[in-house]
Amino acid sequence: MWLICTRRCGGELFRPLFAEIEVDAGGEYQGHSVVQPGYLCLNCGAPAVDLGAVPEAMQEDKEEEVAAVTSMDVLCPMCETMVAVLPGEECPNCGAALELV
Repeated sequence: MWLICTRRCGGELFRPLFAEIEVDAGGEYQGHSVVQPGYLCLNCGAPAVDLGAVPEAMQEDKEEEVAAVTSMDVLCPMCETMVAVLPGEECPNCGAALELV
């Protein structure tokens, strides 16, 4: 984890926004867990981000882009009309098989 203030104020203390804290019967701190990432800079109050999570988030975005299916405009060789189809679909006008390159 590498937290940094979004205002770059130089603050080095941060507060987790969504943390569960365990205490004993006397109210003494026993432990904690961060339920959802979200932090505030205690110096200026601005949101803080975890720069250590950036490579993982970028990889997730890249995987989503690869998995996203988009339609393509193709000229049907049979009926010679421009059609928008997804990979593996046939021409909606004449039913001809289309090769998407």
